[in-house]
Amino acid sequence: MMVLVARAASFTASLDRDSISLGETATLSLSFEGAQPKNVPTPGVPGLQIANSGTSQNVSFINGAMSSTVTVTYSVTPERTGKFVIPAMTADVNGQRITSQPIELTVLQAHAPPAAALNSGSEIAFMKLILPRRKVYSGETLAAELQIFLRDDVQNFGNFQMNSTPADGFVIGKSAEGARFRTQLGSRVYTVIPLSLALTVTRAGDLSLGPFTADIVVVLPSQNQGGDPFFAQFFNQGEQKQLTLATEQVSTHSLPLPDQNVPANFNGAIGDFTMTVTAGPTDVTVGDPVTVHVQIAGRGSLDSIKLPDQSGWNNFKIIPPTSKSDLSDALGLEGTKTFDEIVMPESASIHALPAFSFSFFNPDDGRYHTLTQPSEQLTVHAGGTAPMPTMIAAAKNSAPENQTPQDILPIKENLGTLAQISSPFVARPVFLAVQTAPVLAFLAALVWRKRTDSVANNPRLRRRRAVAHLVQIGIGDLRTFAAENNSELFFTTLFRLLQEQLGERLDCPASSITEAATEDLAARGAPESLLNDLRELFQLCNQARYAPVRDPAELNSAAAKFEKLIAELQALKI
Repeated sequence: MMVLVARAASFTASLDRDSISLGETATLSLSFEGAQPKNVPTPGVPGLQIANSGTSQNVSFINGAMSSTVTVTYSVTPERTGKFVIPAMTADVNGQRITSQPIELTVLQAHAPPAAALNSGSEIAFMKLILPRRKVYSGETLAAELQIFLRDDVQNFGNFQMNSTPADGFVIGKSAEGARFRTQLGSRVYTVIPLSLALTVTRAGDLSLGPFTADIVVVLPSQNQGGDPFFAQFFNQGEQKQLTLATEQVSTHSLPLPDQNVPANFNGAIGDFTMTVTAGPTDVTVGDPVTVHVQIAGRGSLDSIKLPDQSGWNNFKIIPPTSKSDLSDALGLEGTKTFDEIVMPESASIHALPAFSFSFFNPDDGRYHTLTQPSEQLTVHAGGTAPMPTMIAAAKNSAPENQTPQDILPIKENLGTLAQISSPFVARPVFLAVQTAPVLAFLAALVWRKRTDSVANNPRLRRRRAVAHLVQIGIGDLRTFAAENNSELFFTTLFRLLQEQLGERLDCPASSITEAATEDLAARGAPESLLNDLRELFQLCNQARYAPVRDPAELNSAAAKFEKLIAELQALKI
């Protein structure tokens, strides 16, 4: 940190940390004491993203002398590891050009904390990567677990985002969050958030997973809250802190599937399964369909299960099966897969459905297994003309032999009474109105919901509306205070309304708004007349602290100028 003094003014440039890990963000502060800078430099460094994050002003009185400090902060986010130099910056302060010294920032690769730090409870948050076993097989799909630990003083967290998930020899599939639990490390209690990850082994040999890195924003109790410690623990709003988490690298060895004792119908299924086979109907005629229902349940990659070729099913015409999966977990590694295969006997000499078999490899015991369903009795009749049922034959021959069948009926001579047919109900206006009303109501509700969602998903629009409402009420208050000749409340309200409106326009906290905000407006293309009016109102507010205005006419004039200025600010496109 380097401070250069020019008469009563000074310019200070500093970093909150000189060393950070990749994924973390440092804060660069430019402080101007004793004067308002005319220009605020913005450094540019290859490999660093530097963005303005706000401006604040602090005014203090020491032994009757006023001291003012304006601080402009920038967020510094590295894009890679290495050492970076933020160059010297020059600012125009009180007509003097003051230059700071260069600042160094070291960016390190993120690493998991040492085991001693984890077990002592000194880490605010950290991650662990756990594989269920070290011995895996090529082609196997298993579930790993990524555990996120949050210390008991973390009030809230959010913006969790994985930065890198290196996997050598694995393909990462679906993920799912499990039930949270608590554990104690050292003298602290941690909340553990488990995330299950589906991993598929792609090859045999030495494999590695990680280190995984992620960013997370946690809310910790504020250290500057002050007040009674007993009440502070309930009303402490906390402060945000961004952390970069990293896991250790996990290594394992993948084995190829054994090439001995491989079942003839093994087609790549890996896991632990059971099988149930049913068929029906079992009393058919040659060419009639028989549905073979095969249900395979268990743990493993259900998507990779295929119905094996049943080479022993001779004299059957087989239609390719259909399948569906019913998963019982979010990763898709447990559940039931069902096949429906249609077979049609081609000969009356068939008396049974052949035995059905399915083979898989179980990585738990490292062996192949074959599940077999025994053959099922089947009755097949030869094809031919079926005899006519007795009841139908009797009904067909029940007419007397001497009765001539009447093929053509006589024409009906009397058509009956003619009735006047009214227009159908669907063509009446009442029906159309009744049918249109729900559609109109649905469209109105849809438009209202879209507008509500649009406002809810747009924080800037909500803030703009809230500030506009606040300013409208504040203008009335200014007129009241001017009529009452209450100078103190008038300028207090005026300064607060200026902060709220400028904060909304510049999208920054209202409490950080000072007269220096006019420079930000100038950079965004605001007209000079608007900037001059803003500076005049800020100067009136500052002068009112030492020389209160007593003339109602001056207060009314300031209120009118503010009302005109607000209209221009709200219409300004930024």
